[in-house]
Amino acid sequence: MANSSLLSITLCLLLLCHSCLAARQSRQQDQQNECRMQNLSPLEPARRLQHEAGATEFWDQNVDQMQCAGQGILGTMLPGCPETYQSLQQSQEGRQAQGSRDQHQKVRQFRQGDIIALPAGVAHWSYNNGNDQLVLVVVHDTSNNDNQLDQNLRRFFLAGNPQQQQQAGSFLGVERAGNNIFQGFDTQILAEAFGVSTDTARKLQNENDRRGNIVRAKEGLQMIRPQRFDEEEERETRYNGLEETLCTMRFGENIADSERADVYSARGGWISTLNSHNLRILRDLQLSAERGFLYKNALVAPHWNINAHSVIYIIRGNGRVQIVGNSNRPAYDGEVRQGQLLIVPQNFAVVKQAGNQGLEWISFKTNDVAKISPLAGRTSVIRAMPEEVLMNAYQISRDEARRLKYNREEVTILSPRSSSQGQGRAIV
Repeated sequence: MANSSLLSITLCLLLLCHSCLAARQSRQQDQQNECRMQNLSPLEPARRLQHEAGATEFWDQNVDQMQCAGQGILGTMLPGCPETYQSLQQSQEGRQAQGSRDQHQKVRQFRQGDIIALPAGVAHWSYNNGNDQLVLVVVHDTSNNDNQLDQNLRRFFLAGNPQQQQQAGSFLGVERAGNNIFQGFDTQILAEAFGVSTDTARKLQNENDRRGNIVRAKEGLQMIRPQRFDEEEERETRYNGLEETLCTMRFGENIADSERADVYSARGGWISTLNSHNLRILRDLQLSAERGFLYKNALVAPHWNINAHSVIYIIRGNGRVQIVGNSNRPAYDGEVRQGQLLIVPQNFAVVKQAGNQGLEWISFKTNDVAKISPLAGRTSVIRAMPEEVLMNAYQISRDEARRLKYNREEVTILSPRSSSQGQGRAIV
C-alpha cells in the first residue's frame, strides 16, 4: 500500500517469483502448520521510504498472517502500465516545431475502484494525472506459477537510483534494492546496444540521481491516451479438437538451420526458438530452447527472461556476456568460450556480444513458452514508452530520448556499429 502526491512516475519490473514443485509442496506443508493461529490483527507498515514525488510503505511478509496467506504485500506507486503487445499510437507534439511524432505502446486511463492485473515480469510505468493524492494497494504473489526464484520479493528498476533497502531486506523478506538495472552494465556496451553516445548511456545509469523511484514530471506528460475506459476480453487458449497422443507425438525438431530462423540479420546473425507451440511434448516437460549465432562483434540486445531461467551452453566461438540483477554491479561480466555453461536467472538482464570468432550457443529455458523482454531495439520496452516518460525518468533531452528509442531499428540481434561511432571493449 502506498501514498503518492502530485505528478508521479515510476518505472520498474514487477517480479512475481516462482519455484519448483518440491519447494511449493514443502511450503504448502509448512503453511498448514503456520496457519494454526487463534488471533488475527491489523498490520501496520514496517518501513517507509520517501521519494521525490511520493512514498512507498512495506509490510513484513514474514509475520504469521502473511505466511498463512501465502503472499507478501508491497506498497508502491503503480497506477497503470503499458501492455506488452504492440499498439502504436502517435503523440501530438504541440510544443515542438519539429513536427516529428512519438510512437509508444497503448496507454490506459484508470480511475478509483479499478483493479489492474499485470503479467509476471513485464515492465511498466505509471503517472498520476489527477489533482488529488493517489493511494494504491499492490499485492505481489510470490508463490504463483510464474515465479522461479525464492519467496523473497525482488523489484528490478529500469530508471532512477532506488534507495538502499538493506535494513528492510533483513526483516521484511525483501531483497536489498540496488540501482537501476542499467547501472550494472558496462557504459560502452550500453552505448553500442542503443546506438547512442557514452554520455547518454551514463544518463541511463542514473548514478547521481537521488530522487528515488517516484519522480516529478515538471511540466506534466503530453501523450496520446484513450478518452474512455477500454474493456478487453480475456483471451482463452483454443485447441483444434485433435489431441496429440503419446504414440503419435513428435519428440524432436531441428533448429540448427539458419533458414528456419525466427530472427535473422544479414550483418548480425540469427536466432531460432523451439517451444510447445511447435513441439507439443515441451508442454509436458515445461521446457523450451533457443539456438543462435552471432557474427563478429554483433550483439544480442540486452533483455530479460520474463517467465523462465535460462541455461546457456556455448557451442563454438567466443564472446562477452554480462548478466545484471537488482544489484549495482553485474552478477557476471566476462568472456565465454566453447564448452562453457552459464545460468541466467529469471528477470536478470543479459547481453551477449560475439568475439572475433563469432558466437554460437543453445539455451534451455524452464518454461514451455519462454518469453523475453528486450531493453534495446525496435521491440524494446524503451521503444514502447513515450518520449516524455524517458525525459523525466532519465533527465535527458527530447533528442536524447528519441535517439534512445529509434537509433536501433533491429529486433533482438544488433549488428556491430562502425568504428567511427565507437566500439565497446574488444573481445579477442
